[in-house]
Amino acid sequence: MENFNEFDSQATSPNREAGAIISHALEIFKNTFLYCFLAVVIYFLLGFLVQMLTGFNSQLLVEQIRESGGNVNYQDIIAAPGFAAYSGANFLVTLLLTPIFVSLIYVANKSNFKQPITVSDIFFAYKQNFINIVIYALITQIALTILLLMCLLPALFVMPFFFLGYPILIFEKASAFDALKKSFNIVQENYGTILFTAILAALISIAGIVLCCVGVYLTIPFAYIAMYSTYCAYFGAPRQIEQ
Repeated sequence: MENFNEFDSQATSPNREAGAIISHALEIFKNTFLYCFLAVVIYFLLGFLVQMLTGFNSQLLVEQIRESGGNVNYQDIIAAPGFAAYSGANFLVTLLLTPIFVSLIYVANKSNFKQPITVSDIFFAYKQNFINIVIYALITQIALTILLLMCLLPALFVMPFFFLGYPILIFEKASAFDALKKSFNIVQENYGTILFTAILAALISIAGIVLCCVGVYLTIPFAYIAMYSTYCAYFGAPRQIEQ
């Protein structure tokens, strides 16, 4: 069972302003980049393995779409060899790998407290509230899928309500539904700031697209670091967790 230590004076918490939160997150991201990179490598290696096992060739599908001038309907994509098996397997793998990215929130906290970080830290969430993290990820993925099917705008304005859930799950060991409720309550009271923060985090996370599509994958973890900084802004720097 994990125990909590007292607050460390070295830890910092940003002001409740989007700019301050993003600056705080960028500083931590810079200090934890190698661990963020490792998490991404693990995710995409397993994703590549899923493609091989299901027989789905994403590159071939992209080429077919390009050759057709983008005139491909959803039925054609579903009918692609291995796509159905790949989609199901990838959905499950994504759920099971979510704790790796959530562990980056724990890594961010260690960086904020100037604690040494080890490779094993990126697997921390597998032993800290794992079941609730997976349940929360499932709820989030279902909500995002439904909202994106409706339109991009509903997803943009609703998804910030989920923004604080993962830090609450890690540091407070709350249930998935308690984390969802607490996140909704805080975001509702501070919607404008957290919406702007989430948008900025998303823009930074996809800004790597200018690096020939590789950079976007390296900056995806920034969103999780931004969640941590937002949590610090509204709850203070969480106490260190002893493993």
